[in-house]
This record gives sequence, structure tokens and C-alpha cells, in this order.
Amino acid sequence: MAYDELRSLIAELQGNLERRQLDAAVPLLSKAKRTLLQLNTLIPSTSTPQPLLSLAREVLELGAITSIRQQDAAAFTRYYQQLQPFYDAERHLQSTLGSSAQIDLTTSQRSKITGLYLLLLLSMGNNTDFHTVLEGLVVEASLKGYNVEDDPYIKYPVELDRSLMEGSYDKVWRETKSERVPSEDFGLFSSILVGTIRSEIADCSEKAYPSLPISNAKNLLFLDSEGAVVEFAQARGWLLKDGRIYFPQQEQLQADQAQKDISSASATIIENAIGYARELETIV
Repeated sequence: MAYDELRSLIAELQGNLERRQLDAAVPLLSKAKRTLLQLNTLIPSTSTPQPLLSLAREVLELGAITSIRQQDAAAFTRYYQQLQPFYDAERHLQSTLGSSAQIDLTTSQRSKITGLYLLLLLSMGNNTDFHTVLEGLVVEASLKGYNVEDDPYIKYPVELDRSLMEGSYDKVWRETKSERVPSEDFGLFSSILVGTIRSEIADCSEKAYPSLPISNAKNLLFLDSEGAVVEFAQARGWLLKDGRIYFPQQEQLQADQAQKDISSASATIIENAIGYARELETIV
């Protein structure tokens, strides 16, 4: 009975996600997870029946996709972590039982969810965890005799990482806008990544230039219009005047340096004056 209920809930969930009906998907997801809890299957064990293992993994994968479409990166991360024991259990069963293992891997979204997690780590600037996860995938792929980048879901974040390491931000921008994006679910984390890059460029610009023409800033920051540049500049507290952006931080640095120069010059004058007075006292 529980198996049939889970299959029915999974089918409903998939239908709601296909129709973008997230409000209807959320209560179904909660109900499916309660069912897994009652069956003691939210965490797999050696006693978990193989068919139930696949159904539980499907529920959590659908939860991960739902969280992405709700733009909830924290919830997606929790689902990713919950799924790892299920993926490990299925890999173990495959390796030990081979073709006799009754595991339905045709429904598995492991590749997609792992690629999305890599993209999330990249967008957060978490290079350490990104490369830790990737190294594990490379080892697993080599043991099975294939290249990890044969998988388009994994290849996409890996190529973005290479471009970032090269400083080719324009290439990253093009990749996030191209048809090579593996699926629309990658769009959310891609936009977060571009936002992170934009902030880094803005930080560097504040330190490198006293001002920039708005037209140049549009291309530099990968923004679609000069109006978008104005909004971005105002949000960062930049000054706009006569078609240019002026960086307050740079102006403050220049003012601080000028004050420092004045203070240094004043100290030198005072020191010279004291020395001169001492010389007069000696003469007298």
C-alpha cells in the first residue's frame, strides 16, 4: 500500500513540476517525505528494500528540483546532502550484485543534481568544495572507463570554472547565455554566478579607476543597458555625473593620501623648525 501511495505521489509531483505548479508541489512533497519517514526510509540502510530505495531517492530528487525552482539554494543543498547516502547505496548494490540488482536507475537525476550543486559552489566562490566534489567524480569516472566531461551536466560547470581561473569573464557570460546551458534549472545558479562576477569586477573597478563612462561600465559589468548600469551604480553608492560614474571609495582613498601627505609635510616642517631652534640655542 505504501509503495503504491509513493508512486502516486511521485507521479503527481512530476506533473506539477512539469506544469510549474510549485504551490501544489510543496504539500505533495511534504506528504511524500512523511510517508518515507513512516517507512523509516529517509536514511537508507542495508535492510531497505531495493525498490523502496529507488522511490525514496526519486522523492528527494524532486525535492531538490522544487527547491531550485523556488530559488532556495539552502534547501537545495540540504536535499543534495540527503541524496548522497542513496547514491552511495545504489552504487554499492550495483558493484556487488551487478545486473541482478533490482534498481531503477532510469529515473535517477544524480548527474543533473550533482552538476547543479557544482554550479552552486562555483557561484558562491567555494572553490575548495567544488574541486573536492569534482575529484571524486573524476576518480569514479576513470574507474568506469569514461571521462567525467562526457556528461553535459558536469561538463558545463567544469568549463565555467576553467574560464573563471583564466579570468575570461566574457566567456563565462557568453556560456550562461548560450544554448549550451544543459537545462533551464541551471539558469538560477548561472545568474547568481554572473552576479558574483559582476560584484568582483565592481570591487576592482573602484580600486583601479577614479571614474568610468557609463557606456564603458555597461560592457565591463555585463549589463544589458545603461539604465541597468545606473541602477547598479546607485545600489553601490556610486556617484553619477555628466555620463560618468565616480567611485566614492577612490575619492576617499585619494583624500586620505592627500591628508597623509599634508601630515607628513607638516611633521617635516615642525621637525626642521625644532632643529633650527636648537641650533640657535647652541649659538647663544
